[in-house]
Amino acid sequence: MGSLIGHVLPGFGFFLIGLWHLFNHIKLHALHPNSFVAPPWFPYPKFKYLELYFIMGGCLASIAMELFIGPDRHHPFDTDGTVPSYHLRNFEHSSISLAFFTYAAFAIVLDRIRPKSQHGLTHFLGAIAFTQEFFLFRLHSTDHMGLEGQYHLLLQFVVVVSLITALMGIGCPKSFIVVFVRSLSIFFQGVWFMVTGFMLWIPGFVPKGCALKDEDGHLIVRCSGEEALTRGKSLVNIMFSWFLVGIAIFGVYLYLVLIKIYGKKVEYFSLKCEEDLQLQGEEFDDVESQKKNPSLGASKNFASMEKPALLLADLGRPN
Repeated sequence: MGSLIGHVLPGFGFFLIGLWHLFNHIKLHALHPNSFVAPPWFPYPKFKYLELYFIMGGCLASIAMELFIGPDRHHPFDTDGTVPSYHLRNFEHSSISLAFFTYAAFAIVLDRIRPKSQHGLTHFLGAIAFTQEFFLFRLHSTDHMGLEGQYHLLLQFVVVVSLITALMGIGCPKSFIVVFVRSLSIFFQGVWFMVTGFMLWIPGFVPKGCALKDEDGHLIVRCSGEEALTRGKSLVNIMFSWFLVGIAIFGVYLYLVLIKIYGKKVEYFSLKCEEDLQLQGEEFDDVESQKKNPSLGASKNFASMEKPALLLADLGRPN
């Protein structure tokens, strides 16, 4: 993960999953505002488990890249079988991928078995994955005192939001705002991962006074002095605040657009249902009134039969 590709590809995965959840949760809430229940994942129309297989495939690719493809010897171990210090980060990144793989795999198993606590357990496994992500980024073996550490520190705030809302989803499955914030936070994770990759491993985006250095086979941004480091961190903080506001605007705007598109369908069907229910209610009232007062029903029937009889009499009368 400590490279341009290692940040952009996982970030793109988070980006797609967050956007997929955001779109589907808003659409589902727009169509069923009164009976909304948030599912932990969404089936694809022609391939039910596409989302979960996508997560599993991405996690396996990440594990393979970290442990077997990326290392020079195509394995992360030293000659004596121990784990060298410069490969600890590979195991940490792989452990995050393993947690998300476990979530997706058991989500499929739980969907096929369908126990009563299916949704609660799936949300719980998602919360475990976010906990693993936060834990390993918080206690990362890589030096987080530099510029990369500032990017990862700000990422942790977003991961905490994903974790809290995942736990809240267990007890509040009907809360739209909980899943809206969680979907937006996953989307934000993806955006920030990609931004981190571009800003740290493209030399033209590295702040003034800082440069890429090769340390144990990994390219790391190092600043020339405390002033350059402080300036670089401040620029990262400002950029994060801009992305925070921008993604909030995007989320609310997407909500308004989708509500306008799918909310009309709900309004049309609800009005039609109300008219049908009103007509059914009037007919039901007529039947009930006839049951309670047979003479009233007889008079109504007599009146309905009397009108055509009088009409025929008028037609047969000579002028």
